[in-house]
Amino acid sequence: MFGRGLGDTYAVFLLPLERDLGWSRSELTSVYSIYLLVNGCTAPFVGLLFDRLGPRWVYGAGMASLGAAMLLAGGLTQLWQFYLFIGVLVGIGVSLNGMVPASALLARWYRERLSTAIGIAYSAFGVGTVLFVPLVQFLVGEHGWRASYRILGWTLIALAPLVVLAIPWKTFAAGGGRHEAQKAGEGWTLAAAARSPVFWGLIQVFFCTAAGMFSIVVQLVAFFVEAGFSPLAAATAFGIVGLFSATSVMGSGLVAERFGYRQTVTASIAGTVTGMALLIALTLAPSGFLLALFVPVFGFCMGVRGPIVSSVSARYFAGPRVATIYGVVYASNAVGAALGAFAGGLLHDLTGGYRAGLGMAIVLMLLAAMPFWIVPTLRNYR
Repeated sequence: MFGRGLGDTYAVFLLPLERDLGWSRSELTSVYSIYLLVNGCTAPFVGLLFDRLGPRWVYGAGMASLGAAMLLAGGLTQLWQFYLFIGVLVGIGVSLNGMVPASALLARWYRERLSTAIGIAYSAFGVGTVLFVPLVQFLVGEHGWRASYRILGWTLIALAPLVVLAIPWKTFAAGGGRHEAQKAGEGWTLAAAARSPVFWGLIQVFFCTAAGMFSIVVQLVAFFVEAGFSPLAAATAFGIVGLFSATSVMGSGLVAERFGYRQTVTASIAGTVTGMALLIALTLAPSGFLLALFVPVFGFCMGVRGPIVSSVSARYFAGPRVATIYGVVYASNAVGAALGAFAGGLLHDLTGGYRAGLGMAIVLMLLAAMPFWIVPTLRNYR
């Protein structure tokens, strides 16, 4: 919740930084691309640290990294500093507090219902967004972006020792000890998985979904403000989108098991595309009605694919190398998100608006749906 929620507060700082420091939109969104790439590329190392040091120091270091990044960002004057503090340090902090250690902990407690547990863990992303984005928007409005970064930084640094000392990490790390190791798929290796259409199908879903979503999401607060809504209303709408996302993500595994994986993925992508079409309509005729319609349509569909891809990967490639295989699949999500964030900002700079980026995002979302229709195993997956 702290990791992804604080990472998403970047959307609040985008317009003030653009206004005060004169950086272009593509320069600003490329910082977010760096954050996403660092987050994805450090995931294997975070897993290694988790195995060697345990959750106490991984989560403590993550909180300290986030605090240091925010504190240092309050004094930045050069673009390279922004790349380093918000791109690199926040990326490391979010990775240390992200899904790699969470999945490792959950795997020690849950076997048969791991997909449901992963869905609940994913929902913390949305909860963090709905809590932190409006709060940070209020801080920026009251104190400015520099003071807001410093307030966040000192708060997180103060919390880091509590994370290390006050949480019963030994109990969490011990696991339930009541489940047998999963036997299926013990022959899977990364090389064998790379020859499977399922592997590349999941990569296509993750990459295209992330590229399409992050080409829009990172600029969503700025989009609402430029459409005529107040900064607080824009941040609140963004936060409520995260709340709806948290709700749908939590139940995505159960819905997929009840109605089918292909049907659930397809319905969620249809909803996402509908939300993007509503954003195009907002560029033509801004109205509170369209905004109120967009928030639940887009929010309920925003994060559904992540837990489904994760659970399919974990179940289909189950065995001693499942983490390695899933790590590569997860990396495609980070690369897609980084490229999408940069492309969305670049298209805004080149066209002066959002319609080209939204058109690109819609095409990417349609490509994301294809593997669950053309890969036989995914099409019939139960």
